[in-house]
Amino acid sequence: MRHAQFLARTILVQNNNVEEACRLLNRVLGKEELFDQFRRTRFYEKPYQVRRRINFEKCKAIYNEDMNRKIQFVLRKNRVEPFPGCS
Repeated sequence: MRHAQFLARTILVQNNNVEEACRLLNRVLGKEELFDQFRRTRFYEKPYQVRRRINFEKCKAIYNEDMNRKIQFVLRKNRVEPFPGCS
């Protein structure tokens, strides 16, 4: 179960710069997907739209996981030299 992570967050206003604090707060709330959840529950979402959104999110998560795995594979430092002596 996902807990509300934003309850422990505190945004401090430094040098009376409220705009910067608001930007930071928006970034934190956006990262925790609170705005997306608010936008989804603002209006009724039809069942077919829910299914499409959930399927899209699953496909996106699978794609991102696969791409991250490929990127980590390419960025490894301990790979065997494919062509020894040709450097």
